[in-house]
Amino acid sequence: MSSLKPNPWLKKLDVYEGGRSKAPGAARVIKLSSNESALGTSPRVLTAYRDAATTLHRYPDATSWDLKEAIGAAHGLDPARIVCGLGSDEILKLACRAYAGPDTEVIYSRYGFMMYPIAARSVGATPVEAADVNYSADVKAILDAVTARTRIVFLANPNNPTGTYLPRHEIERLAGGLPPHVLLVLDAAYAEYVDSDDYVAGHELVASFPNVLVTRTFSKIYGIAALRLGWGYGSTEVTETLERLRDPFNVPAPTQAAGIAAVRDQEWVARARNYNAIWRQQMTDAVSDLGLTVVPSAANFILIRFPERDGVTAEAANAFLTKNGVLLRWLPKQGLGDCLRMTIGLEEENREALRLLKAFLESTGR
Repeated sequence: MSSLKPNPWLKKLDVYEGGRSKAPGAARVIKLSSNESALGTSPRVLTAYRDAATTLHRYPDATSWDLKEAIGAAHGLDPARIVCGLGSDEILKLACRAYAGPDTEVIYSRYGFMMYPIAARSVGATPVEAADVNYSADVKAILDAVTARTRIVFLANPNNPTGTYLPRHEIERLAGGLPPHVLLVLDAAYAEYVDSDDYVAGHELVASFPNVLVTRTFSKIYGIAALRLGWGYGSTEVTETLERLRDPFNVPAPTQAAGIAAVRDQEWVARARNYNAIWRQQMTDAVSDLGLTVVPSAANFILIRFPERDGVTAEAANAFLTKNGVLLRWLPKQGLGDCLRMTIGLEEENREALRLLKAFLESTGR
């Protein structure tokens, strides 16, 4: 028997489970389980990706500088303070490697993105859950949870899987209330979908709060989840630290090319945003009309609550939908066993999911 022993904290490390993509026995599958872009990838991105495939024998630009310049131009940011990674997940993990470790704590909001406790435990830190209010993060609860051992606060805004968001003044209150030794990571993966005037992704806070890091992704509205591309923006001190930790050549050349084309095609982004806003509201209204509760969402998905009585449960609905080839996300491991999260899909996908939800309720006598 091997005498090898991994670090003891890895025994508590969960494996991230992505949304399901298969429904055995179903004639066709409609995947609404992973918050992927309904409209898919911009044609300009596909062209750039194909063109980049002609030089696969060359190493990519280790600095991702052209990509950083394109991102900076699109968002009015200093490219020198941008760090790129394999999805925003890599940026989250780099932050934990840089600032957390054994005998430290990492705070996240209840019902927050499940990668936060995983990233914390991967470096031996203790994840600390702060209570929420009505499926939304609570700034007071987060600040009350801060101790001398706290090193990072993760906040998804909008939040996944609930879809709720905190307005600008609450984000500023949180940033201003944290001690300077605590890094505030604002995960703005769904920022492009928000259409509220009081929302900010958080980039402008970096100038006043050097302990703020904003993370973004190309996996959602840009529709290139398969390429795993994300980025972070923060103070020079923070981003230079993360740059030292990331792997060399971490972002492949075709991925960089696709990212540049994606961020430059803001017409496609606007089209995807407008489509999502229309169907997010239509699905919210339609599901509510069925007698189910929908948590107000600012993202590209809705969280549907079931009464959990008389056979009308999220688990039963999930089984019924899966049997008929429609995949939503049931999240009992996150304390949301009474809910299903539904990505906003194409019109025919949305209508089929709605039809099956209605059929499920009718089968229970509702």
